[in-house]
Amino acid sequence: MNLGARVTRLPGTARLSAIAAAAAALLGLAACAPQDNGAGSASSSSPTASGSAAAASCAPGALRTQTAGTLTIGTDNPAYDPWFQDNKPSSGKGFESAVAYAVAKQLGYPTDKVAWTTVPFNNAITPGVKKFDFDINQVSISDERRQAVDFSSGYYDVRQAVVTLKDSKYAGATTVAALKGAKIGAQVGTTGLTVVQKTVKPTQQPSVFDTTDLASAALKNKQIDAIVVDLPTAFYITSVQVPDAKVVGQFPADAATGSAEQFGLVLTKGSPLTTCVSQAVDALRADGTLARLAKQWLPASDTAAVLK
Repeated sequence: MNLGARVTRLPGTARLSAIAAAAAALLGLAACAPQDNGAGSASSSSPTASGSAAAASCAPGALRTQTAGTLTIGTDNPAYDPWFQDNKPSSGKGFESAVAYAVAKQLGYPTDKVAWTTVPFNNAITPGVKKFDFDINQVSISDERRQAVDFSSGYYDVRQAVVTLKDSKYAGATTVAALKGAKIGAQVGTTGLTVVQKTVKPTQQPSVFDTTDLASAALKNKQIDAIVVDLPTAFYITSVQVPDAKVVGQFPADAATGSAEQFGLVLTKGSPLTTCVSQAVDALRADGTLARLAKQWLPASDTAAVLK
């Protein structure tokens, strides 16, 4: 309704009263407008947000987290070495545990303000609202997965590797082609399985396992000839889980996707935290923290030959 038109017809005191009434009505309408419920608002994560608004949304310790004042981090159970030591994500020991706490600190959440929750690998990368603020579980960034979830900047550059028993006929393989006839296993939903299917393309159907532990057990029992996992996990398997196994070699960096493979922190699709978490990871890479933690907890990547 055109309030201005009505007011102009009223003289003196009546006009002032009408103006005051109109102002009150507008304030009332504003007070009844829908308010932000704290879940997935575009105001803090939209690329069009102002610089000052973006900075305010990333204020230390003030993120719109699952629980106010607490940063909730997800990972799988079991949580494998060398990513987590002794299956204790909250210990701060192991590469990913240390990275998680470093990101939390960068975001303004000290150790006592971090909570952990168990999230199976496949649950972390499927569509839907998550019960964590971010998940860390050796999840490789890919365009396909970006359709379902958000990723932070990459926190670790990784390659996939082949593990066989030392007495296997494939133990001396130096090329991808030499693995064509092998019965190869990998964990469901992983980049390792993608490499088997799209790079090795074995003549036998790959064996798919719910966990890497099950794949390792199948290798140990000679139910399969080889498994494909990320390189640090491959070294852990051969040194702890299956000492009679060896790392045959690692695939080129572009074996699965045509570009360097990186692990990223997983967030709910459209999360208002994605930009802030990425900024934290970028800062840790820039100041050398990520490189230092990788050197402390992970084997050097140049210790395994590259398959041709």
